[in-house]
Amino acid sequence: MIEIKVPPVGESISEVTLVSWIKKDGDWVERDEILCELESEKATFELNAEQAGILHTVAKEGQDLNIGDVACSIDETAERPATAATAAPAETSTPTPAAPTAAAEPPATEAAAAPAAEVKATPVAHAIMADKNVPPAQVKGSGTNGRILKHDVLSALQHPGTGSGEKVLLSRDDRREKMSNLRRTVSRRLVEAKNSTAMLTTFNEVDMTEIMNIRKQYKDRFKETHSVGLGFMSFFTRACCIALQEWPAVNAYIDGDAIVYHDYCDISIAVSAPKGLVVPVIRNAESLGMADIEKEVALLAAKARDNKLSIEEMTGGTFTITNGGVFGSLMSTPIINIPQSAILGMHKIQERPMAINGKVEIRPMMYLALSYDHRIIDGRESVGFLVRVKELLENPALLLVGKDPVRLLLDL
Repeated sequence: MIEIKVPPVGESISEVTLVSWIKKDGDWVERDEILCELESEKATFELNAEQAGILHTVAKEGQDLNIGDVACSIDETAERPATAATAAPAETSTPTPAAPTAAAEPPATEAAAAPAAEVKATPVAHAIMADKNVPPAQVKGSGTNGRILKHDVLSALQHPGTGSGEKVLLSRDDRREKMSNLRRTVSRRLVEAKNSTAMLTTFNEVDMTEIMNIRKQYKDRFKETHSVGLGFMSFFTRACCIALQEWPAVNAYIDGDAIVYHDYCDISIAVSAPKGLVVPVIRNAESLGMADIEKEVALLAAKARDNKLSIEEMTGGTFTITNGGVFGSLMSTPIINIPQSAILGMHKIQERPMAINGKVEIRPMMYLALSYDHRIIDGRESVGFLVRVKELLENPALLLVGKDPVRLLLDL
């Protein structure tokens, strides 16, 4: 009998939650097959079988486990069932193109999810549907392009007969759900940020005319050349990197009695994932081109939606950018992502009348908000940083070298 224990997932993580069993007690499992889904305070990960055999579950769904606790055991001496023996050759076959997102998963999971292959779904959602015999047609996907996510399947199971978890008319039901590790961590860190920093917020607004003209003119050629869309995040990331190097205090943090300054820009991007807010990091963003930044943003956002971000991808970061505008927010005061010292909030682009050279013109405007820790960043630095970001965004040519081309030519 082999005991399968919860593995270490990070230096500061001592507890995880068993979210769901992919395989049931008494099932035959193959080596490296996914057994269950675990969630730490930072990411979701899977537990795999160390040997083939009969599974005996120990922990229950929703149970909190410490690192090193036994989650289950496998009887490797058990005789392989005839059905498993016949299925074994198929498990080693090449994954079909119908489910490219499952290419990194063990082949046995792909075989189990085959009945739902015609519907786009995450590997975990496929496995739960196969295990609970839920037809894909009865699940309404909330992911990109209707992709079925794990919580969509769980919602359909909680509301049988409605197909998509729709509320029954005149229902007065209450639901009590345990907070996930991720949500508990987000809650704790937000309160800690409010209580442990001298947080202030300064505002400004940016005219998005030039950036929107560039996107309109070059977005098709950009996508054709780089195989990724040209969004706003690359412009903002590039502008922030230039401004951070000019105002190093905004890119620093307090460590005891010292201030740690960074000569690089690891930009954290706040992403709304199915289980809560996650903040993956773009490493050395100051050294990346626009296309490289867009590719990183797309990759990290896709991983966040599928709960596939690793601990390393969410660790660190020297400055954060969050975009509440995608949800329609016109203005907000974002909370610092500790131990960082500042966070930039983007908002909804809205046409407003502006005074331009003595005339009233309608311009696409966006409010910017910079929340900062006043213990390390003074008003001069916070306002100077935000004004510099505004200048760079309203004059995108400056993003190339960070200086006015004419002044650079004249060495001024």
